Amino acid sequence: MIKTILVTGGAGFLGSHLCERLLEQGNEVICVDNCFTGNKENIYHLNTHPRFEFFRHDITFPLYVEVDEIYNLACPASPIHYQLDPVQTTKTSVTGVINMLGLAKRVKSKILHASTSEVYGDPEMHPQPESYWGNVNPIGPRSCYDEGKRCAEALCFDYLRQHGVNIKIPRIFNTYGPRMHINDGRVVSNFIVQALRGDAITIYGAGSQTRSFCYVDDMIDAFVRLMNTSDEFSGPINLGNPNEFTILELAEKVVELTNSKSELVFRDLPEDDPKQRKPDITLAAKVLEWSPQIPLEEGLVKTIDYFDNYLKRAGSDA
Repeated sequence: MIKTILVTGGAGFLGSHLCERLLEQGNEVICVDNCFTGNKENIYHLNTHPRFEFFRHDITFPLYVEVDEIYNLACPASPIHYQLDPVQTTKTSVTGVINMLGLAKRVKSKILHASTSEVYGDPEMHPQPESYWGNVNPIGPRSCYDEGKRCAEALCFDYLRQHGVNIKIPRIFNTYGPRMHINDGRVVSNFIVQALRGDAITIYGAGSQTRSFCYVDDMIDAFVRLMNTSDEFSGPINLGNPNEFTILELAEKVVELTNSKSELVFRDLPEDDPKQRKPDITLAAKVLEWSPQIPLEEGLVKTIDYFDNYLKRAGSDA
């Protein structure tokens, strides 16, 4: 059966890949994005697809469409972007989520709301299971995103309990791949762009802080599997790659794969930057029968190729 599926934030990094996957499965896709961090270039190749439709819209305002499923990915997700307008970031995670939950309630659709590992803050438990309540600074520079996403999860479960809305809550850990925003400040895109340009690679702190990196194709597969779980399962559920690397190891790997002569430079660690981040994906393995399949080096090669082509196009257009 062909489903009509709404993807908010659909012109963004994860959203554009999700739109592609849903179209490949034969669905009709309504893509919504206000293009604050999303880029219409990410979905340009989909514009002529007969089952694809794009609306420029901000979800902090109501949206009236008839759909079978909703994937709510709308929200700036990198510190540079969500701290640029922290009030709007919080509005997206609160007012925007209320609007999407209200839509799901009205049309009786399932809704997958993209949450984040940031709900764990700077974790004191490692790795982080879904049962961990987190260690979050409620008034720090990252709180607009961290607390906004925590509030959004609370709203989702209140709509489930009070109105019977069928919710699915993935907590997304570091994800990377083609179509990441070139200026999003995330460590993978930062390192790759700096290495390709021959610039110094900036490492915050000593580089001993750890992250776990999941390639975008694996993450999209998990989204679809989660949406297709039984109505009894809502989450939250950790989605990410449990293989852990230090930031210094990542920088050295990027330099190696790009054959770059970039030097490593070290800067002070930003306030509230987590020292470690690693998902416990036991629940995802059990419920979704899912685990990441693409190793870091393979994913980095694909991502480097994307940014290399992007920079060459940008250079030729200059």
